[in-house]
Amino acid sequence: MKMKIQSTAFENNQVIPKKYSCDGDGINPPLTFSEIPQDVQSLVLIVDDPDAPSGTFTHWILWNIDPRSSGISENSVPSGAIQGNSDAGEIGYVGPCPPSGTHHYFFKLFALGAKIDLPLGSKRSDLEKMMVNHIIARTELVGLYSR
Repeated sequence: MKMKIQSTAFENNQVIPKKYSCDGDGINPPLTFSEIPQDVQSLVLIVDDPDAPSGTFTHWILWNIDPRSSGISENSVPSGAIQGNSDAGEIGYVGPCPPSGTHHYFFKLFALGAKIDLPLGSKRSDLEKMMVNHIIARTELVGLYSR
């Protein structure tokens, strides 16, 4: 049994619809989670683009997602989950907006053996420090986007 993250909007390694980008509505796509391991206290989602010209660009960080959750609905944040700052300096989801070429967007899901004690708007580096030694499982979904 392996933890999974999927989307009804796009398949793994396929194109993310324009609706979820800066060229569309800029809302988060729907995501589904399955086969979450036992004894998980919380889930973390990190969405990033390693193809960005200035290095990996963080599009969304979200923690303390209920491990009993079946996912994240389109244009929403699960109840009780906390969002951090993207590299755009905004709290919440920032849609794909590559300057050129096709970029890869990684939707990384982590199952943790603890809850994360960080305030709204925290940075990815702080979240990753808090995750150390608590990761039970991880999985990812990759979407592609070009303009």
